[in-house]
Amino acid sequence: MADQLDPKLARQGRIAALVIAGAALLSIFAPVIVSALGLPARFEILLLLFALAAFIWALVVALRIWQNTRDT
Repeated sequence: MADQLDPKLARQGRIAALVIAGAALLSIFAPVIVSALGLPARFEILLLLFALAAFIWALVVALRIWQNTRDT
């Protein structure tokens, strides 16, 4: 295995980490956002679904990075 990570893979990893952090914050603060804006509860579910989609996207990216870095 290479000593240094490919810059493209490192960039993808940083983006995935930022998406995970953003999705976590969104899922934590979704109830606060909805109540502060006075929106119906269905918008909270919508925000949580956006966060779930972001988590799934980050998982797919992480699996692709893992596949590209493992020894063949």
